[in-house]
Amino acid sequence: MNISENIDRIFKDIEIHSPHPEKVELIAVTKYVDSETIKKVLEGGAKNLGENRVQIITKKNDELSDFPIEKKWHFIGNLQKNKVKYIASFIDMIHSVNKLSLAQEIDKRASEHNKKIDVLLEINLFEEETKEGYDYLELLQDIPALLNLKNINIKGLMTMAPYTDNDDFIRSGFRRIRELKDELNKLYFNDTLTELSMGMSNDYKIALEEGATLIRVGSKIFE
Repeated sequence: MNISENIDRIFKDIEIHSPHPEKVELIAVTKYVDSETIKKVLEGGAKNLGENRVQIITKKNDELSDFPIEKKWHFIGNLQKNKVKYIASFIDMIHSVNKLSLAQEIDKRASEHNKKIDVLLEINLFEEETKEGYDYLELLQDIPALLNLKNINIKGLMTMAPYTDNDDFIRSGFRRIRELKDELNKLYFNDTLTELSMGMSNDYKIALEEGATLIRVGSKIFE
């Protein structure tokens, strides 16, 4: 396992596959590795770290508090309202806002820390029962209330592709998310939605080609 070489390879893929590589950030998904390994990730040039469990991300944040390389924490998993308070002080972006009540709780906790928290709206585009995320019509109903929240910055959309070998199906979904972002920008957000979080280790190249700005990659870094 050569973490630095693997990260370099992913950065090269970003240059090759993204039409706007300067806009793309790699989120290194570190949920299966310990803090000592995360230090090697940071030393390898990946500064954005993704975790999906509150207890783990708070523990790792404490363990890495004195590490000199700057980092940003991204929460990428399903987030329960009653756990937002544990991460609000240090989290940089939450990728998985999938209901108004969660957004309101994030807004409340951000206010307590005199900060704004960047968030993404999670869309269950493929309508999989096993995955979280907004139905698009439900999102449209919530947008007026979401826009009234002062301590969150709604930066874009997030989705997860289904587990399938059908690349054309995956591509069409990623393309649709990009189109939804464009629609929402015209209708509500005045082009302030800039981020698309989509693509993981098995499909990030397709996601890049379809406009992803945040790719969530884990196993490719640690293989």
